[in-house]
Amino acid sequence: MTRRLLLSFLTVTVLVLVALEIPLAMFFGDRERERFASFVENDATVLASIYEDTLDGDAPLEPVHAESYRLDTGARVVLVDPGGISLVDTDADVPRDFSTRPEIVTAVMGRHAVGTRYSETLGMDLLYVAVPVASGGTVHGAIRITLPTADVDARVQRFWWGLVALGAMILVVMAGLSWVLARSVTSPVERLRQAASGFSAGDLSGRVQLEGSPPELRQLGEALNVMAERLDNLIRSQRQFVADASHQLRTPLTALRLRIENIGHLLEPGHDEDLASLLDETERLTDLVEQLLQLSRAERSVAVEPVDLVALASDRVDTWSAVAGDREVGIALQAPGGGAVVAVAPGAIEQVLDNLLDNAVAVAPPGSTVTVSVERRADAHVLAVADRGPGLTDTDKQRATGRFWRGDESRPGTGLGLAIVRSLVESHGGQIHLVDVGGGGLRVEVTFPVVA
Repeated sequence: MTRRLLLSFLTVTVLVLVALEIPLAMFFGDRERERFASFVENDATVLASIYEDTLDGDAPLEPVHAESYRLDTGARVVLVDPGGISLVDTDADVPRDFSTRPEIVTAVMGRHAVGTRYSETLGMDLLYVAVPVASGGTVHGAIRITLPTADVDARVQRFWWGLVALGAMILVVMAGLSWVLARSVTSPVERLRQAASGFSAGDLSGRVQLEGSPPELRQLGEALNVMAERLDNLIRSQRQFVADASHQLRTPLTALRLRIENIGHLLEPGHDEDLASLLDETERLTDLVEQLLQLSRAERSVAVEPVDLVALASDRVDTWSAVAGDREVGIALQAPGGGAVVAVAPGAIEQVLDNLLDNAVAVAPPGSTVTVSVERRADAHVLAVADRGPGLTDTDKQRATGRFWRGDESRPGTGLGLAIVRSLVESHGGQIHLVDVGGGGLRVEVTFPVVA
C-alpha cells in the first residue's frame, strides 16, 4: 500500500510538472527566438537607413558599416540593388545575383522577410532578415542579415535543462514528503492488519496501539480492541464452563457407574444385557466428559518446551502395540535418525498420538498395519498416522475435525478425538491435513514449526 500511494503521489507530481514545464519551455523558446529576430530586424532597419542615401545616389558606397556589424555579431550582411545584384557582401565577392532568393524578392517589393532555414554548407540553422532600402516610397534596394541561431538555441536548451533539474529536485522533495505521508497512513493500517491477523489466528491478547494516527483509524483500533477483549472474555468463559462442567461431572459419573455395578447382583436373571448396556452408556458418557475436559485444556495457551517427535512417537508406538495386537493390527514406526525437535506444551504430542492411534486402530482391518511416521522438513516437521481402513470422502475430510462429528455411528466414540488434535496442533502454530492413502485408508498429517 505504501508503494502504491508513493507511486500515485509521484505520478500526479510528474503530470503536473509536465503540464506546467513543457508549455513554459515552449513559450520561453518562442519568445527568445522572436526577441532575437526582432533585434536583428531592428539592426537591419538601421543599416538600411545608413545605406539609403548611398543607393539613392547622394553618397559613395562604403561597406565599412556592414563590416563593422559583422565583426560585432558574426552575421553576414548583403546589400543588393533593385535588381537583386549584390553591392556589399561581408562573406563573398561582389557582384552576385540574389534575385532568385525569396527573402530578397520580398524585400525588393517593399516588405520585410524574417525566417530561419538550415544551411547545408554551414551545417547549422540560420536566421535571415531582409528589409527594403527605400526613401520617399521608392525602393532602392534591400539589405539582408543572416545570423546563426546557435546562441539563442543554446539559451533555450539551458532553460530546458534548468527546468529538468528543477523538476528532478521537486520530484526528490515530493518523494520524501510522499513517503512520510504514505507511511503516516499505511503504518497504522499495517498495525491494524497485524492485529486483525492475530485475532483471526486466535490470539486475542494483543491490542492495537495507534497514537498519533488519524482519528478515524484510532476509532477503528479502539473498536478492534473492544471486540478482542469481549471475544477473549467470552471464549474464556466458555472454556471455563466446559472445564468446570466436565470436572464436576466426573465424580457423579464414577459414583453412578459404581452403583450400577453394585446393583447388578440384585437384578433377576435375564437382565444382564440391560445391565451391560447401562454400563456401556455410562462409560461412553464418562469418555465424553473426559474428552471435553481435554479439549478445554487443548485450547488454552501454555508454556512450550523443545521435544523430540521421534522419541515420543517411538514411546507411544510401544504403548499402543499391545492394544493393537489384541485387535490383530500391527503398528510400525518410520522415522529419520537424529530426531526432529519441535516446541510444544508438555503432553501435547502424547495426546495427539493417542487420539490418532485410537482412531486408526479402531478402523484398521485385522491383519493390516498402522504406520506412524516422522518427516523432517526445512520449515516444519510432520507427524503422520496412516491406516488401511475404509477412509473418508472429501466432504467427510472437511467435517472430520469438527466437534462431535462421527463417521460411523455404529462404532463407540465421542466425535472429539480429531477436534482435540486440531486444537492442540493449531494452538502451537501447526496444521492438520487428512489425505487418502494409495490402496485405501486415511493418513492424518500434523505439522509443527521447526525449533532451531
